[in-house]
Amino acid sequence: MSEEFHRIKRLPPYVFESVNKLKAKARAEGRDIIDFGMGNPDMPTPPHIVEKMIEAVRDPKTHRYSSSRGIPGLRKAQAAYYKRRFGVTLNPETEVIATLGSKEGLANLAQAITAPGDVILCPNPSYPIHAFGFIISGAVIRSVPFESHEGFMDMLERGVRHSVPKPVALVVSYPSNPTAQVATLDFYREIIAFAAKHDIWVISDLAYSEIYFDGNPPPSILQVPGAKERAVEFTSLSKTYNMPGWRMGFAVGNERLINALGRVKSYLDYGAFTPIQVAATAALNGPQDCVEEIRQTYKSRRDVLVDSMARSGWDIPSPPASMFAWSPIPEKFRHLGSLGFSTLLMEQADVAVAPGIGFGEYGDGHVRIGLVENEHRIRQAARGVKRMMSNADQILAEYEERVGIKGNNVVAHPTTTRAGRT
Repeated sequence: MSEEFHRIKRLPPYVFESVNKLKAKARAEGRDIIDFGMGNPDMPTPPHIVEKMIEAVRDPKTHRYSSSRGIPGLRKAQAAYYKRRFGVTLNPETEVIATLGSKEGLANLAQAITAPGDVILCPNPSYPIHAFGFIISGAVIRSVPFESHEGFMDMLERGVRHSVPKPVALVVSYPSNPTAQVATLDFYREIIAFAAKHDIWVISDLAYSEIYFDGNPPPSILQVPGAKERAVEFTSLSKTYNMPGWRMGFAVGNERLINALGRVKSYLDYGAFTPIQVAATAALNGPQDCVEEIRQTYKSRRDVLVDSMARSGWDIPSPPASMFAWSPIPEKFRHLGSLGFSTLLMEQADVAVAPGIGFGEYGDGHVRIGLVENEHRIRQAARGVKRMMSNADQILAEYEERVGIKGNNVVAHPTTTRAGRT
């Protein structure tokens, strides 16, 4: 009975865990770690949403089992959001389903639509659940390297040609986690035409639909004529309304896919706690000035991050959307890979980031920085980075001697020290 369970064997060790262990060790030593590693919003949920939750929870009838598909008022509110935001008409009875966050929805849709051995096209790098939700379900992932939209369609065509059996689905996600890239309607038109040509499903993750900075709201793939014939799209209230712990998301679009997801969910859960669904309805139907305030906070943090890190010697591209910056590793440290560089940032600058390798092998030249610390803390982090950059040669020499280098990969040693101090 010592052999590892079948599905667990398909899941590699969680890359972020090594950074999390270093972070916990540093904090146990009393160090003040500035944590950009997890996309965990730090701002409060708007008061009117909280008050609606309190009001609903005082009603004993809301303490009973809820509906796994979402209460009718919530599904209507999501359909109304799509109508006013995207001009897309949805039937709340057949084309909308509430999920326990978009992550749960993606994973359960994978369970619903894939058989063991099915091939899924997935951009690389991408958010882990996009690939591993299907891997857990027994599917095979064909990673499609993604650096920009240019050439991506050719890579998708190549992915189809070289896949046996033919792929059954394609995952897309814009604004992207981790790369913060955005999509245009023209790009979505190409995606839908590609999917129609090859008769495959499209799963779109639009979790950051309202976190954008440069004046152009991200579109929905469902705005493309014919998209509902083969696409389903996931959204979330986590970032839009600072509700990450509430676990409230949606899947909308193709009726067949929505029905399949609903059928799986009916066996697994009774939906979110009804007061949460009532409060989520209030969020979607209520005043939206809070969304703009949240957006402007992230924009201000983005600007401070890019400016202060540039002054410290680290050029970070300004993200047009999402709550992340996707930054190339500084040239001098690039040979360490993203895990090695993330380790050094923790040791030398008291800064935690997410190593790009955690989002796929094609992300290893980058790290992801979450805009989840206030402006004062961002500037504090930049001062730590500046110290590290100014002592880069000494730090690298000591680090490489301590941990050992194999090719372009760093093998971390369990004990760490900081240059110039213990």
